Amino acid sequence: MNRIARRALHTSAVPTDLASVTHRDEAGEKPELAGVGPEVVEAIWHSVERLYRTGVHPGIQLSVRHRGEQILHRAIGHASGNGPHDAVDALKVPMTTETPICYFSASKAVTALLIHILAEQGLVNLMDPVSYYCPEFAGGGKRTITIHQVLSHRGGIPAIPRETPIDVLWDRDEIWRLLCEAKPVEVDGAKVAYHAITGGFVLQRVLEKVTGDTIEAYIDRHLRKPMGMKWFTYGIAPADVDKLAGNYATGPTPRFPVSWIVNRALGGDIRTVERVSNDPRFQEAVIPAGNLCGTAEEMGRFFQMMLNGGVWNGKRICSEMTVRRSIQQFGSLQIDRTMMIPMRFSAGMMLGGNPVGLWGQQSRHAFGHIGLINKLCWADAARDISVSLLNTGIPIVGHHLPALARFVYTVCDRFPLIPENRRPLVAA
Repeated sequence: MNRIARRALHTSAVPTDLASVTHRDEAGEKPELAGVGPEVVEAIWHSVERLYRTGVHPGIQLSVRHRGEQILHRAIGHASGNGPHDAVDALKVPMTTETPICYFSASKAVTALLIHILAEQGLVNLMDPVSYYCPEFAGGGKRTITIHQVLSHRGGIPAIPRETPIDVLWDRDEIWRLLCEAKPVEVDGAKVAYHAITGGFVLQRVLEKVTGDTIEAYIDRHLRKPMGMKWFTYGIAPADVDKLAGNYATGPTPRFPVSWIVNRALGGDIRTVERVSNDPRFQEAVIPAGNLCGTAEEMGRFFQMMLNGGVWNGKRICSEMTVRRSIQQFGSLQIDRTMMIPMRFSAGMMLGGNPVGLWGQQSRHAFGHIGLINKLCWADAARDISVSLLNTGIPIVGHHLPALARFVYTVCDRFPLIPENRRPLVAA
């Protein structure tokens, strides 16, 4: 792509020799243990290279597991220094499989499971109103809104009030005050409207009220430490901020109506999202719906644990019933009132569908979560796979979409459906 086209499309420079910017964890790839041939591995990686060549993602990480074994663990590009507007002589930091990346909304899947673990422990009932645990939330007519409604994006408060300063995102008391005062668009849970930021703060407040501890300590105790994660924290420690991959607003500038949808869902345009997500105050904050940080392998590990029915390396993380409840479809396929696309949700997960869905063709038994349109993290019990594709570009529309779709198609195509009696977990 020539320089003029790159400037118009806000893309990064892509070297001719992709091997020069590719990092492979050879010890971490064991396709032979899963009975996967090299042609499958290379077909999937080739689809990632095709996505990288579009220039919209300065850096990409990938982790793919099949039958519990990691068959792909690679990275390509740069964690920082090769964005569309970076100086030519900027220091280019290579992307590796160990580089922490913000998961954005894929964080919601993890936060949701924490709430389901709370229910397993008997500390909450998901059908109880939020106000049962946090009475102040009843303000504005929200007395009957349940925890389950918030988890399934039916809580009636899909966005923070307009004109709210961005700084409020890292002021936990002020954001809570605003959410408690907010008037819901509905309270009966009949309509789906994606809660991009708000739901996480509500779930955090409930968790901290019933445990008497912080959500950071809770995830540490119940997920991060038992599963041996290095990162996997809400935000990142100040000492490690320089290790976090940057985020880049790439691709064509969204126009109406796409720009209107983005503003409504995220509370700002894509340039604002880029600026805010690279702000150390955001990076160090605790935003349960949007700033969990970690690697592709760690998120893939999380979804593999769910595929295992709540077990990781022989250690029980949660009960199989807890996993099943977290992936159980709630309500029918509906047009989401925030994103304006048809969606199937469970209480915390984005679900696939037949004949085609979010996670590819014949993906009814798949569950996961997208992070800011481009990060794709999911598991498919019907194929016995867990997949985590992370990237640093945040294009909304553009020429990369066919390559992104092709990646999902390739993964599904290379792992055909297995007989039901051999599936590790079946999402009802």
